Amino acid sequence: MCGIVGYIGDKKILPIIIDGLKRLEYRGYDSAGIALIGNDSYFVKTKGRISLLEEKINNSYIDGNYFVGIGQTRWATHGEPSDLNAHPHIDCKGEIFVVHNGIIENYDEIKKDLIEKGHRFLSETDTEVVPHLIEEYYEGDILKAVLK
Repeated sequence: MCGIVGYIGDKKILPIIIDGLKRLEYRGYDSAGIALIGNDSYFVKTKGRISLLEEKINNSYIDGNYFVGIGQTRWATHGEPSDLNAHPHIDCKGEIFVVHNGIIENYDEIKKDLIEKGHRFLSETDTEVVPHLIEEYYEGDILKAVLK
């Protein structure tokens, strides 16, 4: 089972998301990742402990003006534990970030269809189809794209 945290607001977002992930450590996991969105976006993910995620963040994070953040600790169900299979997953344009807990039974056929339409996949996970589906159906209204 995965652990998911999120925050929307004007406080320093990175410590809130990292603290939330640390509170979920007792549940167990094999990888972790975060995405922050504001004037620009930032995401990082890794196989292994949250401490490894923090090291990656410390080596790459630029304190931006972020107001939305998501994070996840993951137990692999589709695809081995790896940096690429860790969440969040992202669409081709780098605009839609998704973390997910559960199994998408028909992801293989969805993935094949999206590949035929030109989408590029980086992981072996079922979740990665979600940001690509949203990207495929997005026509200016994110809610309509998600509901499709």
